[in-house]
Amino acid sequence: MRLVVLTGSGVSAESGVSTFRDKDGVWARHDWREVATPEGFAADPEHVHEFYNARGRRLATVLPNPAHEALVRLESGLAAKGGAFLLVTQNVDDLHERAGSKSLLHMHGELLRARCEACGASRPWTDDLSTATACLGCASRGLMRPDVVWFGETPVFMEEIAAAISRADLFVSIGTSGSVYPAAGFVNEARLRHIPCVELNLEPSENAHCFTDARYGKATEIVPRWVDETLRG
Repeated sequence: MRLVVLTGSGVSAESGVSTFRDKDGVWARHDWREVATPEGFAADPEHVHEFYNARGRRLATVLPNPAHEALVRLESGLAAKGGAFLLVTQNVDDLHERAGSKSLLHMHGELLRARCEACGASRPWTDDLSTATACLGCASRGLMRPDVVWFGETPVFMEEIAAAISRADLFVSIGTSGSVYPAAGFVNEARLRHIPCVELNLEPSENAHCFTDARYGKATEIVPRWVDETLRG
């Protein structure tokens, strides 16, 4: 079996990582125009750094949950059977990595990386960022930013994701709102190729009607159960 899994904030929510679009989510407490756009960064970089520094410190206090761990079992189980697996996440946290996922693409970037706007270099970064932070490559100051994809920017690894979906036998979406594109369009790409699609979510997403199968409930309960069923099949 060749399987592509897309995950969103619903996978990490039960670990204590805030979702974005829920009524109590990140965007209910912060204006995304100020902290998640190139224009917001240009207008007030220190405010943007404070926002992401706080998120990075918070990330250090949470742990992967059984949904993350189940996807690791799925990856290793499919590999043992000669299958192929790709995990695509919209999340910028590192919980999939800490759980043990290997075949993983962060389409919206990573919170624990920093990128220099001057030279383009990207590297792991666990310290706070500020306008005084110097690039370790070109030594420029004031141009370091979180290596995450902001509104108005193009997600990364799109060619690799499209190629994997085109070869897949099954597409699975876990914990996503179905409202953020281009990720919300992956199910349509799969359906155009007659690939079965499964939604695992707390509640139906905005594009739930596009899926051929669905399970609803807490990610820590339904994802492990679905993984067990898939590996037995």
